[in-house]
Amino acid sequence: MQYVELVAIVAILQFFFFGAMTGKARALSGIKAPAISGDEGFERMYRVQMNTLETLIAFLPALFLAGKYWSPLLVAGIGTIYIIGRFVFWRAYVTEPSTRALGFMLSILPTFALIALALVGIVLSLINYGG
Repeated sequence: MQYVELVAIVAILQFFFFGAMTGKARALSGIKAPAISGDEGFERMYRVQMNTLETLIAFLPALFLAGKYWSPLLVAGIGTIYIIGRFVFWRAYVTEPSTRALGFMLSILPTFALIALALVGIVLSLINYGG
């Protein structure tokens, strides 16, 4: 289970990294809080941070639930693809937002896979143990 926990912590650290990059972009742009528009570079980084938060909400519980029922190495491997996908998404979005699809897919598909694994694990557990 430590592999799953390691992936979870790395995903959280990645989110904080994106937050720091958003703060840096805000400072460079001169946009004062609470404004979130007015500089395209800042807006792109802000969207990376917010999109990562939006996916993290589904990713983390799916990761831990799948890890309860399946091989921690398998689950951590799928989680690692999510983390790589977020970095690909970040680089693409800040460079050219229209190229973000690969990074998005490398984030969302592993999340859906973890959700499916968790659901199958729960159902099999219910069947095997009679509820």
